[in-house]
Amino acid sequence: MTLAVSSVTLQDFLQQPNIEESPAWELINQIPSQKPMPTLYHSRLQKRLLAVIDSAGDAYEALPELRCILSANSIVPDIAIVRAAKLPLGNEALAGPPDWLIEILSPDQKTTKVIAKIQNCLQEGAQLAWLIDPSEEIVLVFDPDHPLLIGSGDDILPTLNEISLTLSPQEIFSWLQTKIT
Repeated sequence: MTLAVSSVTLQDFLQQPNIEESPAWELINQIPSQKPMPTLYHSRLQKRLLAVIDSAGDAYEALPELRCILSANSIVPDIAIVRAAKLPLGNEALAGPPDWLIEILSPDQKTTKVIAKIQNCLQEGAQLAWLIDPSEEIVLVFDPDHPLLIGSGDDILPTLNEISLTLSPQEIFSWLQTKIT
């Protein structure tokens, strides 16, 4: 699919025929861009986080690469954690931001673009966001009610209240060093 780099409205973007091709296309601040192809580290972290979060309770569901339609943006977080009652009944995109989103920084991704996506979600009602940086082994935690937290080592990372989960950056990044069985 080819999209011009010039600005595009959300309605025009959503009419494009191939925005769901892999990797998915997003529209942030009227600029369309295709997500980077995931690396092994990205895929491994995504897989493990989905399993761990889903096993931590029934009130929310962790979903990979779910399109979320915001007021002026169309985003596809690496992981969208959404209250089960908020999920669409059909096979459509999520209307609004996820309750919690997780982004895993890829080597060729610009940090500021990912932060802009996170900020858009927080402004529209997301309660929490993590930006995982495997190269620095840190997790940036965005919470609309608290200052930015830079989690590293054995810091316990905040989650949503109804999700019973204790995770540290050290544990998350240890998944990159071992084979998953």
